[in-house]
Amino acid sequence: MITFMVITTLICTIQNNLYISSINAIGNPPKVGVLLFNFNDPNISFIKQNLENIEKENPDKVRLSFYDAKDNQAIQNADIDNLINNNVDLLLVNLVDTKQSTILNIINKANSKNIPLIFFNTELPIPTNKAFGKVVIIATDSKLSGIMQGKILVDSWNNNKVIDKNNDNVLQYIMLQGKTNNPAAINRTIHSISTLNDNGIKTEELALKICNWDRACAKDSINSLFLKYGGKIEAIIANNDAMAIGAIEALQAYGYNKGDKTKTIPVVGVDAIPEARELITKGFMTSTVIQDPKDFANALYSVGINLIYNRDPLEGTNYKFNTEGMIEIPYHEYTP
Repeated sequence: MITFMVITTLICTIQNNLYISSINAIGNPPKVGVLLFNFNDPNISFIKQNLENIEKENPDKVRLSFYDAKDNQAIQNADIDNLINNNVDLLLVNLVDTKQSTILNIINKANSKNIPLIFFNTELPIPTNKAFGKVVIIATDSKLSGIMQGKILVDSWNNNKVIDKNNDNVLQYIMLQGKTNNPAAINRTIHSISTLNDNGIKTEELALKICNWDRACAKDSINSLFLKYGGKIEAIIANNDAMAIGAIEALQAYGYNKGDKTKTIPVVGVDAIPEARELITKGFMTSTVIQDPKDFANALYSVGINLIYNRDPLEGTNYKFNTEGMIEIPYHEYTP
């Protein structure tokens, strides 16, 4: 038994060293495919920029190739197949479609070639990563982001009774939701409102619009809803900053959210993209929730490099797996 164990260990060590040597042959750094659901999404674009900065700072350690799915899972699937067939060293996947069948299909394809895989910026309906070999999930806690949005509005309500325009002690709001069946969008929608209710604030939904995280859609929606509800709107809750900014653009066309507190409708978002931060500083937007894209990019890089070289995913990092086997990048309220 001892002889068998020694031989097995030696074989594994040799295989691992050969694998690492093949990656670095002729001085070539590992090849990483970064598959994003949409380059035009502001938060995703900032994660992309931070990954590009990491590549510039580590030119001999990693080579990144970015792929835009244009919000189309078929395009993303084709890109994944191409990368797997060309023996990429690591896949970083920001999914368009989070159906379990889609997820398991990608995992099975990557595992067939022993290619490590990181799903990120999502919450996936699959068991712990330990069941799938070299698969890691770097996740968002969308429930927490929704709770924080709710707390922002709770503070605004308690500190500024001008919000209750009709003095009925009910917060009338419009919800701008990212997508219909997206877990992050649903969680942000549900938990922002439940937090208000849990803190004793009654709410009434005037309208819910699905805007696919899009600024132009949000602007058009609020423009038409303002004509319908006008002074009844006491808050606008957006699942992301792009939609929050679109909402503010529509409000400003009617003379609102330009600095006059008596003509300001609270608007909250998620992501803390630079344009939203500027609007908050000017007093045109109430607040937002931040999950730092630089932190996200650093986690993708450090965990990804560990997977490429067959190390423990968390080696040399401060990250931890939660009870569901995912690494969570924390949210917090943005403060100018």
